[in-house]
Amino acid sequence: MSSPQDEAKGAAFPAPEPPVATPRGPTRRRQWLAAVFAILVVAAIVAVWVDERNADRRLRTEVAQRLAELDTTDKATRATVKDAQENLRDAQAKIALLENRLAESQTQQAALEALYRELAPARDEWALTEVEQILLLANQQLQIANNVSGALAALQLADVKLQRLDRPQFVPLRRALARDMDRLKAVPFVDVAGISLRLNQAIGAVDALPLALEERLPVAAPEAPPKDEPGWRRFLRAVWQDIRELVRIENLDRPEAPLLTPQQQFFLREQVKLRLLSARFDLLFRDQANFRADLTTADQWLKKYFDTRAKPVQSLLTLLAELRKTEMGAELPGIAGSMDAVRVLQLAREKRAR
Repeated sequence: MSSPQDEAKGAAFPAPEPPVATPRGPTRRRQWLAAVFAILVVAAIVAVWVDERNADRRLRTEVAQRLAELDTTDKATRATVKDAQENLRDAQAKIALLENRLAESQTQQAALEALYRELAPARDEWALTEVEQILLLANQQLQIANNVSGALAALQLADVKLQRLDRPQFVPLRRALARDMDRLKAVPFVDVAGISLRLNQAIGAVDALPLALEERLPVAAPEAPPKDEPGWRRFLRAVWQDIRELVRIENLDRPEAPLLTPQQQFFLREQVKLRLLSARFDLLFRDQANFRADLTTADQWLKKYFDTRAKPVQSLLTLLAELRKTEMGAELPGIAGSMDAVRVLQLAREKRAR
């Protein structure tokens, strides 16, 4: 029989059940495969969760960086826009200032054009009057002084003034000026100033020219006395020298020079100077015939009354011979064509003014 203690132990610790028979073979393998598959699924889920979490973290980091960059770019853009707005305001102010200045310049230009239109006829009239005065001076130079170079310079000056104006109505006048200038250029050049200067020098040298009656043979040099010559011989030598000077023997190879009183000598020199002065006036008037006649007369007087052996007389004779060869050409042409052309323009302008 069992005791109460054994019953109590039996009640506290139940009796072990009999072992159940475990399945074997394919059933156990399926269980393992299912467990491994479940583990793999869990691992895959965990890996996907971790990867998504990392991707989310990276995305948040990249978004934060992009936002920071956008914030920086936005600040720079705002600063650039602010600078651009300031520059735009400055440019608009400058444009407005330039527009005001352009409007002022256009107004001034319009005023100047109006003034030019008002003054253009007066300017042409002044220029035409000035050209007329220049032509009058050129005509005076030709008629009074026969100054071809001065007249030609005046015509060239008038042509330059008309060329600067560049007006079609002045073309006939410029054509007439060109014809007159061509005629003046064809006149032989005569160095009036140079020839006048040489004649002045000749006139100044007439008073110092020796006359033929004053011609003297060259004085023979006295013989040098010996050093130890006695005094009585020196005295006789001096006496003999004085006696030799009392008598002069000359072999004249030309007619005897005419004897002239001091008054006649004075008038002779004055006549020669007057002939040379007359030749100078003939040169100014381009009177070639009288110019050569006066020089020929002066040349004859020099050869007749002056010592032709003296170098000053020979130089003057040579000068007169050279001057007689000067060609002055025919009669000087006038500038009537230019004068008529400018008068026609003046008359046409006066008719338009009426």
